[in-house]
Amino acid sequence: MTKKIDLNCDMGEGFGVWQMGDDFSLLDHIDSTNIACGWHAGDPERMKNLVAAAIQKNVFIGAHPSLPDLIGFGRREMAITPNDAYNYVMYQAGALKAFIDSMNGNLHHVKPHGALYNQAAKDIELAKAIALAVKDLGGDVILYGLAGSCYVEAANAVGVQLWQEVFADRRYTSQGYLVPRSEVGALIEDEGEAAQQAVRMASSNEVLSIDQKLVKLQADTLCIHGDGPSALDFARKIRSLL
Repeated sequence: MTKKIDLNCDMGEGFGVWQMGDDFSLLDHIDSTNIACGWHAGDPERMKNLVAAAIQKNVFIGAHPSLPDLIGFGRREMAITPNDAYNYVMYQAGALKAFIDSMNGNLHHVKPHGALYNQAAKDIELAKAIALAVKDLGGDVILYGLAGSCYVEAANAVGVQLWQEVFADRRYTSQGYLVPRSEVGALIEDEGEAAQQAVRMASSNEVLSIDQKLVKLQADTLCIHGDGPSALDFARKIRSLL
Protein backbone atom coordinates (compact mmCIF):
# COMPACT_ATOMS: atom_id res chain seq x y z
CA MET A 1 0.00 0.00 0.00
CA THR A 2 1.27 3.46 -0.93
CA LYS A 3 1.10 5.96 1.89
CA LYS A 4 0.20 9.56 1.16
CA ILE A 5 0.95 12.63 3.25
CA ASP A 6 -0.45 16.13 2.84
CA LEU A 7 2.08 18.95 2.45
CA ASN A 8 0.88 22.19 4.05
CA CYS A 9 2.40 25.65 4.15
CA ASP A 10 1.71 28.78 6.23
CA MET A 11 1.09 31.67 3.84
CA GLY A 12 -0.06 35.25 3.49
CA GLU A 13 2.15 36.31 6.36
CA GLY A 14 3.16 39.67 4.98
CA PHE A 15 1.29 42.83 5.89
CA GLY A 16 0.64 46.01 3.90
CA VAL A 17 3.79 46.78 1.91
CA TRP A 18 5.81 44.13 3.77
CA GLN A 19 6.11 40.85 1.84
CA MET A 20 7.10 37.50 3.36
CA GLY A 21 7.68 34.42 1.25
CA ASP A 22 6.98 33.56 -2.39
CA ASP A 23 3.44 32.38 -1.73
CA PHE A 24 2.15 32.06 -5.26
CA SER A 25 5.11 29.98 -6.47
CA LEU A 26 4.87 27.74 -3.41
CA LEU A 27 1.27 26.88 -4.27
CA ASP A 28 2.60 24.73 -7.13
CA HIS A 29 4.41 22.41 -4.70
CA ILE A 30 2.01 21.91 -1.79
CA ASP A 31 -1.37 20.33 -1.12
CA SER A 32 -2.76 22.70 1.55
CA THR A 33 -2.32 26.39 2.30
CA ASN A 34 -2.84 27.89 5.76
CA ILE A 35 -3.73 31.55 5.20
CA ALA A 36 -3.00 34.14 7.88
CA CYS A 37 -6.14 35.98 8.94
CA GLY A 38 -4.76 39.34 10.06
CA TRP A 39 -4.05 38.89 13.77
CA HIS A 40 -0.42 37.78 13.59
CA ALA A 41 0.11 38.71 9.94
CA GLY A 42 -1.82 39.07 6.72
CA ASP A 43 -4.44 41.50 5.49
CA PRO A 44 -7.70 41.34 3.52
CA GLU A 45 -6.06 41.84 0.12
CA ARG A 46 -3.61 38.99 0.70
CA MET A 47 -6.39 36.75 1.99
CA LYS A 48 -8.54 37.41 -1.09
CA ASN A 49 -5.71 36.94 -3.59
CA LEU A 50 -4.42 33.75 -2.01
CA VAL A 51 -7.89 32.23 -1.88
CA ALA A 52 -8.35 32.95 -5.58
CA ALA A 53 -4.95 31.47 -6.47
CA ALA A 54 -5.47 28.38 -4.31
CA ILE A 55 -8.82 27.67 -5.92
CA GLN A 56 -7.27 28.03 -9.38
CA LYS A 57 -4.45 25.61 -8.48
CA ASN A 58 -6.72 23.10 -6.64
CA VAL A 59 -4.91 23.58 -3.32
CA PHE A 60 -6.83 22.92 -0.09
CA ILE A 61 -7.58 26.20 1.71
CA GLY A 62 -7.21 26.55 5.47
CA ALA A 63 -7.48 29.36 8.00
CA HIS A 64 -4.42 30.13 10.14
CA PRO A 65 -5.83 32.00 13.18
CA SER A 66 -3.64 33.28 15.99
CA LEU A 67 -3.62 35.15 19.24
CA PRO A 68 -4.18 38.93 18.84
CA ASP A 69 -0.47 39.68 18.60
CA LEU A 70 0.49 41.45 15.38
CA ILE A 71 3.64 42.97 16.90
CA GLY A 72 4.88 39.62 18.24
CA PHE A 73 3.86 37.64 15.13
CA GLY A 74 1.55 35.54 17.30
CA ARG A 75 4.43 33.80 19.02
CA ARG A 76 4.02 35.21 22.54
CA GLU A 77 1.97 33.19 24.99
CA MET A 78 -1.11 34.83 26.47
CA ALA A 79 -3.34 33.84 29.36
CA ILE A 80 -6.61 33.14 27.52
CA THR A 81 -9.77 31.23 28.39
CA PRO A 82 -11.35 28.46 26.30
CA ASN A 83 -14.07 30.94 25.39
CA ASP A 84 -11.39 33.32 24.10
CA ALA A 85 -9.87 30.53 22.00
CA TYR A 86 -13.25 29.68 20.50
CA ASN A 87 -13.99 33.30 19.64
CA TYR A 88 -10.53 33.96 18.19
CA VAL A 89 -10.76 30.96 15.85
CA MET A 90 -14.36 31.59 14.81
CA TYR A 91 -13.73 35.30 14.14
CA GLN A 92 -10.63 34.84 12.00
CA ALA A 93 -11.67 31.68 10.17
CA GLY A 94 -15.06 33.26 9.52
CA ALA A 95 -13.41 36.22 7.82
CA LEU A 96 -11.41 33.94 5.53
CA LYS A 97 -14.47 31.79 4.87
CA ALA A 98 -16.33 34.85 3.59
CA PHE A 99 -13.73 35.27 0.84
CA ILE A 100 -13.83 31.54 0.07
CA ASP A 101 -17.63 31.47 -0.12
CA SER A 102 -17.67 34.49 -2.44
CA MET A 103 -15.56 32.49 -4.92
CA ASN A 104 -17.56 29.25 -4.54
CA GLY A 105 -14.67 27.50 -2.80
CA ASN A 106 -14.54 25.42 0.35
CA LEU A 107 -12.88 25.96 3.70
CA HIS A 108 -10.96 22.71 4.06
CA HIS A 109 -9.25 23.08 7.44
CA VAL A 110 -8.19 25.25 10.33
CA LYS A 111 -4.64 25.26 11.68
CA PRO A 112 -3.95 27.49 14.70
CA HIS A 113 -0.77 29.55 14.54
CA GLY A 114 2.19 30.02 16.84
CA ALA A 115 1.55 30.36 20.56
CA LEU A 116 -2.15 29.53 20.20
CA TYR A 117 -1.21 26.27 18.47
CA ASN A 118 1.39 25.34 21.07
CA GLN A 119 -0.67 26.32 24.12
CA ALA A 120 -3.60 24.22 22.94
CA ALA A 121 -1.29 21.28 22.25
CA LYS A 122 -0.72 21.06 26.02
CA ASP A 123 -4.07 22.36 27.32
CA ILE A 124 -7.02 20.07 26.66
CA GLU A 125 -9.64 22.74 27.40
CA LEU A 126 -8.12 25.17 24.89
CA ALA A 127 -7.83 22.34 22.36
CA LYS A 128 -11.49 21.41 22.85
CA ALA A 129 -12.56 25.03 22.40
CA ILE A 130 -10.64 25.24 19.13
CA ALA A 131 -12.09 21.92 17.98
CA LEU A 132 -15.60 23.14 18.78
CA ALA A 133 -15.06 26.30 16.74
CA VAL A 134 -13.93 24.15 13.81
CA LYS A 135 -17.06 22.01 14.18
CA ASP A 136 -19.30 25.07 14.35
CA LEU A 137 -17.83 26.45 11.13
CA GLY A 138 -19.95 23.79 9.48
CA GLY A 139 -19.43 21.30 6.71
CA ASP A 140 -16.54 18.88 7.01
CA VAL A 141 -13.86 21.33 8.09
CA ILE A 142 -10.75 19.51 9.36
CA LEU A 143 -8.58 20.51 12.31
CA TYR A 144 -4.80 20.42 11.78
CA GLY A 145 -2.99 19.93 15.11
CA LEU A 146 0.28 18.70 16.55
CA ALA A 147 0.63 14.93 16.30
CA GLY A 148 0.17 13.07 19.59
CA SER A 149 -0.88 16.19 21.52
CA CYS A 150 -4.09 17.33 23.23
CA TYR A 151 -5.56 17.96 19.79
CA VAL A 152 -6.10 14.21 19.41
CA GLU A 153 -8.25 13.88 22.53
CA ALA A 154 -10.05 17.16 21.80
CA ALA A 155 -11.00 16.18 18.25
CA ASN A 156 -12.32 12.84 19.43
CA ALA A 157 -14.31 14.46 22.23
CA VAL A 158 -15.89 17.12 20.03
CA GLY A 159 -16.34 14.98 16.95
CA VAL A 160 -14.23 16.68 14.30
CA GLN A 161 -11.72 15.15 11.93
CA LEU A 162 -8.09 15.74 12.85
CA TRP A 163 -5.08 15.57 10.60
CA GLN A 164 -2.08 15.12 12.86
CA GLU A 165 0.71 17.47 11.86
CA VAL A 166 4.48 17.04 11.86
CA PHE A 167 7.26 19.52 11.13
CA ALA A 168 10.32 19.08 8.95
CA ASP A 169 12.31 22.02 10.27
CA ARG A 170 11.58 21.84 14.00
CA ARG A 171 13.16 19.67 16.67
CA TYR A 172 11.05 17.67 19.07
CA THR A 173 11.20 17.01 22.79
CA SER A 174 11.15 13.41 24.02
CA GLN A 175 7.48 14.00 24.98
CA GLY A 176 6.59 14.73 21.34
CA TYR A 177 6.20 18.52 21.64
CA LEU A 178 8.06 21.10 19.58
CA VAL A 179 11.17 22.53 21.21
CA PRO A 180 10.34 26.22 21.93
CA ARG A 181 11.83 28.61 19.40
CA SER A 182 13.53 30.46 22.27
CA GLU A 183 15.76 27.46 22.99
CA VAL A 184 19.03 26.70 21.24
CA GLY A 185 18.64 24.09 18.51
CA ALA A 186 14.86 24.45 18.18
CA LEU A 187 15.09 25.07 14.44
CA ILE A 188 16.69 22.74 11.91
CA GLU A 189 18.54 25.09 9.60
CA ASP A 190 20.26 22.49 7.43
CA GLU A 191 17.94 21.60 4.54
CA GLY A 192 19.38 18.12 4.18
CA GLU A 193 18.72 17.28 7.81
CA ALA A 194 15.21 18.71 7.63
CA ALA A 195 14.48 16.71 4.50
CA GLN A 196 15.71 13.50 6.14
CA GLN A 197 13.50 14.16 9.16
CA ALA A 198 10.50 14.78 6.90
CA VAL A 199 10.99 11.52 5.02
CA ARG A 200 11.45 9.58 8.26
CA MET A 201 8.26 10.96 9.77
CA ALA A 202 6.26 10.41 6.60
CA SER A 203 7.48 6.89 5.96
CA SER A 204 8.01 5.51 9.48
CA ASN A 205 5.82 7.66 11.75
CA GLU A 206 8.75 8.45 14.02
CA VAL A 207 11.20 11.23 14.80
CA LEU A 208 14.43 11.49 16.77
CA SER A 209 14.08 13.96 19.61
CA ILE A 210 16.60 16.67 20.46
CA ASP A 211 17.99 14.39 23.18
CA GLN A 212 18.26 11.48 20.75
CA LYS A 213 15.20 9.49 21.84
CA LEU A 214 12.85 7.83 19.36
CA VAL A 215 9.36 9.35 19.41
CA LYS A 216 6.46 7.61 17.65
CA LEU A 217 3.89 9.87 16.00
CA GLN A 218 1.20 9.84 13.34
CA ALA A 219 2.00 11.92 10.28
CA ASP A 220 -1.07 12.96 8.29
CA THR A 221 0.17 16.37 7.17
CA LEU A 222 3.67 17.86 7.01
CA CYS A 223 4.31 21.58 7.51
CA ILE A 224 6.69 23.45 5.24
CA HIS A 225 7.25 26.97 6.52
CA GLY A 226 6.92 29.48 3.69
CA ASP A 227 8.72 32.41 5.31
CA GLY A 228 12.33 31.29 4.82
CA PRO A 229 14.52 32.61 1.98
CA SER A 230 14.90 29.10 0.53
CA ALA A 231 11.35 27.87 1.22
CA LEU A 232 10.57 27.31 -2.45
CA ASP A 233 13.68 25.19 -3.05
CA PHE A 234 12.97 23.25 0.13
CA ALA A 235 9.37 22.58 -0.91
CA ARG A 236 10.56 21.22 -4.26
CA LYS A 237 13.13 19.02 -2.51
CA ILE A 238 10.67 17.61 0.01
CA ARG A 239 8.09 16.80 -2.64
CA SER A 240 10.64 15.04 -4.84
CA LEU A 241 11.94 12.96 -1.91
CA LEU A 242 8.46 11.94 -0.81
